[in-house]
Amino acid sequence: MEFIMPLWPAYPELFLLVMTCVVLIVDLFVSDDNRIVTYGLTQFTLAGCALLTFFTGNPEPVYTFSGMFVDDLMADALKLLTCVAVIMVMVYARAYNAARGLFRGEFFTLALFATLGMMVMISANHLLTLYLGLELLSLSLYAMVALQRDSVRATEAAMKYFVLGALASGVLLYGMSMLYGATGTLEITELAQLSTEGVQAQLVLVFGLVFIVAGLGFKLGAVPFHMWVPDVYQGAPTAVTLFIGSAPKFAAFAMVMRLLAQGLGAEMLVDEWRHMLAVMAILSLVIGNLTAIMQTNLKRMLAYSTISHMGFLLLGVLSGTIDGYGAGMFYVVVYVLMTLGSFGIILLLARNGFEAENLDDYKGLNQRNPWYAFLMLLLMFSMAGIPPTVGFYAKLSVLQAVVSIGMWWIAVVAVVFSLIGAFYYLRIVKLMYFDAPVDTAPIAASGDVRALLSANGLAVLILGIAPQPLLVLCIEAVRASI
Repeated sequence: MEFIMPLWPAYPELFLLVMTCVVLIVDLFVSDDNRIVTYGLTQFTLAGCALLTFFTGNPEPVYTFSGMFVDDLMADALKLLTCVAVIMVMVYARAYNAARGLFRGEFFTLALFATLGMMVMISANHLLTLYLGLELLSLSLYAMVALQRDSVRATEAAMKYFVLGALASGVLLYGMSMLYGATGTLEITELAQLSTEGVQAQLVLVFGLVFIVAGLGFKLGAVPFHMWVPDVYQGAPTAVTLFIGSAPKFAAFAMVMRLLAQGLGAEMLVDEWRHMLAVMAILSLVIGNLTAIMQTNLKRMLAYSTISHMGFLLLGVLSGTIDGYGAGMFYVVVYVLMTLGSFGIILLLARNGFEAENLDDYKGLNQRNPWYAFLMLLLMFSMAGIPPTVGFYAKLSVLQAVVSIGMWWIAVVAVVFSLIGAFYYLRIVKLMYFDAPVDTAPIAASGDVRALLSANGLAVLILGIAPQPLLVLCIEAVRASI
C-alpha cells in the first residue's frame, strides 16, 4: 500500500479545529445579549465543515499522516451526516438553552470539540488515532452533561458517566495493547493481514478481542454495558441528551466498522466476535424493551429504547457481510433521524421551569397542536417499526442480514421483542390522541424550528416509502471502504 501525505483529506477537521478556536476567542468579547453571534459562528463552522467534507470526498480510499488517517466513501458519508445532525441539534436546542442559561460559549465549543472527536474517529486508520478521537469526544460529553452546574441530577449523571466512561476507555485501551502485542502493528489495515499468523499470538488476539468488544459495547450502550445510558439521558439537560443520543452514534458505528469489520474481519476472527455480538444484541433487545415498558419518564424510556435499537444495529454487524454492514449503517442513520425528531418535540414542548419529560405531559397533544402530534406519531411508529415509516424497513434490512447467514432464531427473538416494544411507543400515541390535555399552554416555536421539525418528521415517512436509494448508498459506502 502506497501512503501519500496530502493534507486535503483532513481539511474538514483542520477547518473545524481552527474555527472552534475562533469561536472560543470571539465568545470572550460577546455579551450575553449578543450570544446569537457565537451561535451563528458555530452554525457557519458546521456548515463549512460539511461542505469541505463533500468537496474533498474521494471514491477511493486516500491515506495521509503516515497511514494514520483515511478518507474513504464511508468516512465522507458519516462525517457529512454528523455535521448535519449537530446543526439540527443546535437549532432544536437554541430556545431551550436560552431559557436555562446554557446558551453560551461553553456549550458551543464543547459541541464543536466533540464533533471534531467524532470526525477523527470516523477517519481513523490507526488505533492511536481512534483512541485520541474517542477521548476528545468523551471528555467533551462529560463536561456537557455537567454544564448545568446548579442541577444535582446533572452533576450526578456526569460523575457516573465519567467514572464508567473512564473504565470503558481503559478496557478498550487494554484490548488495543493486546492487539499490538499479538500483531506488532497499530495500523488497522495491517491488523487483518497479521492477525491470522501464529497460533500462540492467536490466543492473545482472542483475549484482546474480548476487551475490544466490551469497550465497543459501552460506547454503543449495549447490554451488559448499558448502565450509564438511562441515568445520563435523564440527568443531563435535554439539549445535551439530544446531542449524546444522535451524532455520536455515527462515530460509534464507524469505530465498530474500523475495528471489527476492517481490522479483525478475517473469517476465523469473525466467528469469534459474531457470538459475542449475538449475546449483546439479544440481551439489549430483551432488557431494553422490557424495562422501557415500566418507565414514566419519557427521556428514560427513550434511553432504554436506545439500548434496544443498539441491539438491532448489532444484528447487522454480526452478519459479517457487506450487505449486513450496509444495513447496519442504514439503521444507524435512521435511528439518529428518529432520535433528532423525538427529542426535538420534547425540546419544543419544554419551556422555562418545565421540562416536558413525563409521559403525562403529552396527554391531549393533538388538541393543543394536531401537526406536532402527527409528527410525534410518525416518529413513534418509526421507532416501533410500523410501516410505512422508515423504521420498519431499517429493522427488516438487519433481520434479512441475520437470516442470510442462517441465524434465523435471532431474527425470531428480535421480531418478538420488537412487538413487545411497540407497546410503549403506541402508549404515547394513545396519550396524545385519546386523553384530555393536562397542560393547555400554547406551544411557541420559531420558524426555523417548525420548518426543521416538520422536515425531520416527514423524512421518516418519505424514506419509509422510498428507502432504497439511502440503503444502496450505505451498502456502496461500506463496500468501497472495507
